[in-house]
Amino acid sequence: MQPYMIENLFGIEGWNIAWYGVIIGVGIFLGLALASYRAKKYNEKPEIIYDFILIALPVSIICARAYYVIFEWEKYADNPIKIFAIWEGGLAIYGGVLGGLLTAIIFCNLKHFPLLNFLDLIIPSLVLGQIIGRWGNFTNQEAFGNIVTDTAKQFFPYAVFVEELGEWHQATFFYESMWNLCLLIIMLIVSRKPHKRGLLLCLYFIGYGIGRFLIEGLRTDSLYIFPGLRVSQILSLILVVVGFILWYFKIRKEESQDK
Repeated sequence: MQPYMIENLFGIEGWNIAWYGVIIGVGIFLGLALASYRAKKYNEKPEIIYDFILIALPVSIICARAYYVIFEWEKYADNPIKIFAIWEGGLAIYGGVLGGLLTAIIFCNLKHFPLLNFLDLIIPSLVLGQIIGRWGNFTNQEAFGNIVTDTAKQFFPYAVFVEELGEWHQATFFYESMWNLCLLIIMLIVSRKPHKRGLLLCLYFIGYGIGRFLIEGLRTDSLYIFPGLRVSQILSLILVVVGFILWYFKIRKEESQDK
C-alpha cells in the first residue's frame, strides 16, 4: 500500500498527506467524540475534555516521538532533522501514554478534578485511538511480526506482505488492534453499571499490559533494552503490576468497606 493519501499537494513537490497522519487524526477525532459523549453521560461538562486535549495532545505526541528517538538514536544521529518527520512513523504508544498520564495528573490538580474519575472518563477514548492508530502501522509497513514461510498461512489477517522485504510477516499490528477492540467492549459494558473509581484504569493497565506483552514477543522491529528483552515488554509488566496494586489497595478495599 502507498504510504501517501495525496502526493505533491497543490503541485508542490514534497507536500504529501500521509495515510499514517490521516489515520492518527481520525483516531484522535473519534476518541474526542467518545470522551465528550461520556462526559455528558456522567453529567460532566464536555469543555473539560476539550481543555485537556489541547494540552495533552501535543505533549503526548512529543513524548511518543521522544521515546522512539531515544531508543532508535542511531537512525537520527547523522540527520537529526528527521526527528521531526513523524509522518514516516515512529510514535511509540508508551511514550504517548506516559505523556498523557503526566498531563492528566497536573491538569486534574489544577482543575481540582478527581484524577481517577477523570481517567475513567477518558481511558476508553485512549483505547479507541489505539485501535485505529495501529492501522497506521499497516500503511507504513511497520510493527510486524515473525516471517511467515508457510504459504497456507500467507493471508491477511494472520499475516501481512511487507513490500520492502518482499516477505510475509505476522500482522501483529492487527492482533493488537483486535485485542484493544475486545478491551474497549469490556470497558463499555462495565461502565454501563455503577463502578468504583479507577476500575476502568485498572482494566486498561492489566488488559492492555498483558496483550502488549504477548504480542510484542512476536514482533521483529521492537525496541530492545538488551538482547532478548524488549522495552515494551518491561513496561507492559509494570502496567500489569500497577493495575493489580491499584485494584487491590484502592478498589477492593473500598468494596470491602461498603459491605
